[in-house]
Amino acid sequence: MGRVITERTMSTITNDSELYSTLGLTREIEQATDNNTLALEDFMELMVTELTHQDPFKPMENSELATQISQFATVSGIDDLNSSFSDLSGSLLSDQALQAANLVGHEVLAPIGTGYLASGGSVEGMVGLYSSASNVTVRITNSAGALVRELSLGTQAKGETAFSWDGIANDGSYAPPGQYQISAEATQDGEPIVPYTLIKAKVNSVSLGGAGQEMALNLDGLGPISFNDVAEIH
Repeated sequence: MGRVITERTMSTITNDSELYSTLGLTREIEQATDNNTLALEDFMELMVTELTHQDPFKPMENSELATQISQFATVSGIDDLNSSFSDLSGSLLSDQALQAANLVGHEVLAPIGTGYLASGGSVEGMVGLYSSASNVTVRITNSAGALVRELSLGTQAKGETAFSWDGIANDGSYAPPGQYQISAEATQDGEPIVPYTLIKAKVNSVSLGGAGQEMALNLDGLGPISFNDVAEIH
């Protein structure tokens, strides 16, 4: 015969927990917490409670109290600092995106040592001297290291001097499109020196780096270079 729940039985069940218990069941009690973080106000309340109920014959030392407060403040400060760095990182990334949008389509000068000759185009750049020198010459070689063209710039004063190669080789023929190595040489007080060179190239696109990474400029026909390597933007 089935079990009958009488009125007396019903009157003794006052809540869900008792109902589950009567039926031989258990239910896990759910406790919702907003967060598990101990705020500074909670810490100070605990500290006041501890001071209120401390043993008057063994009171907490001032140095111990100061140490606890300092430790909590340090941890709290680190969390705030991490949050600030996260906000700063996001801001810097946004600035990089704006810089990237402005750079595409512009030309830059960079010490890359390689120029790209497009069909019917030219290669331009700068030769830099830390003091005046004579016999300043720009040497252009192909991928095999063979000399293609020499551009004589004569005697130049301290500073940077522009040069341009129209793609014409020493034998009068037009060099095929592609990458060419650009270097310079000069004479100073009878001794050979190596001036620095900056090559001009067009920015086709920009790659934004992730956290801790640099922004890269993708140059026409040359590939990526670091934004930090750029000497001038035109």
